[in-house]
Order: sequence, then structure tokens, then C-alpha cells
Amino acid sequence: MPQLNVFDLNNKQVGSVDVADAVFAVEVSEALLYQSVRHYMACRRAGTHKTKGRGEVSGSGKKLWKQKGTGRARIGSVRSPIWRKGGTVHGPQPRDYSYKFPKKMQIGALRSALTAKLNDGAIKVVDEFSIGGHRTRDFAEVLKKLQVGRKVLLVDNSDNHNLELSSRNLPGVTLVDSQDVHPYHLLNAETIIFSKATVEKCSEALS
Repeated sequence: MPQLNVFDLNNKQVGSVDVADAVFAVEVSEALLYQSVRHYMACRRAGTHKTKGRGEVSGSGKKLWKQKGTGRARIGSVRSPIWRKGGTVHGPQPRDYSYKFPKKMQIGALRSALTAKLNDGAIKVVDEFSIGGHRTRDFAEVLKKLQVGRKVLLVDNSDNHNLELSSRNLPGVTLVDSQDVHPYHLLNAETIIFSKATVEKCSEALS
């Protein structure tokens, strides 16, 4: 059973916590991680792209010249797709890119992501995010003491309003509730900081 050291916000070790083998010591599946991230990115797409067809572009519908006898190519409308400023044929239209992803595969991807990050030494556990105030400068000093990377993921259980306010303006820092954490968030971060209660909850829920 893997054991993670627990630190306070001054980066001093204050204990340890045991986590489940079924969550933090599984075989990493790159295929599952790829499919999970692909699903997440697809669901984030706005799908608002739009081009105008010949019935939507501006221009008269009048036939420009008679069909025969002029020596020119026949033409029915200035809004024809073959003309400049005409409509677009088979252009992109608004659509929903999201699709269903099996829950068991999502859980498996989470386990793989947590194991991969633990193997890389990218997971850090703090006793709790007890932030006295909501100043961004103060929390930046906390992160400096914890010796984290440039892209940091904070995972916490409780509704910590001070943590939310003090971390939201820091570049590269993302705060995610434990219920909303996704393999994309884990893989996109250089350092993942869990509170002790959060890592215990994740270990129990995913095992």
C-alpha cells in the first residue's frame, strides 16, 4: 500500500497517509488516458462555427442575363457558390461534439492518471489548506515554500472561499473540487497538491 508524506503549508512533514493500491498503484493505460482526454476536449468544444449558404448571403435573386444568346456562361444568381461573395457549399454548421463516455472507463483513466503522477513524484499532500486570508500574494508565498512547478493543480473537498479567492489570479494555478477532478486536469499539471482529507476521499471512492 503506497504511503504519502503529509506536509504543512511551510513544507514541513507532519505525518503520512496510506492510499489504496487499486487507485495509486495500478498499471497505467495510455489508451484509456488518451480516450478520456479526447472526450474531455470534445465536450469543451463550442461547436458554434457557421458559414452561410447561397440562401443566406446578401445579393439579389434576379437572373443576371438571359439564358441563351449572349455567349457567356449561364448564370442564375449572384449568390452562386462559384461566384465571389457567394454562398459556401457544405461549409461547417453548428453542432454538438460531445459524446457519452463509459463511467467505468473514466474511473480507470483516473486511476491511471493518479498512478502515473505518483510515479513521477508530482503528487504532494498538505494537511489542510488553512489560508488565513484571501490575498494572492500570501498564497503565492505558500506555493513558493512548497516548491511546486509552474502549472499547479489544487484539489480540495470543502468550500474553501479564501483558497478560491487567493489562487484564482495566479497564472498556472487551477483549483478543482475533488468531485470534478478529471484525468485531463491531472495530466496537464506539473504538481498536484491534495489536502489530506481529499486524497483519503479519492482513495476510498475510486478503490
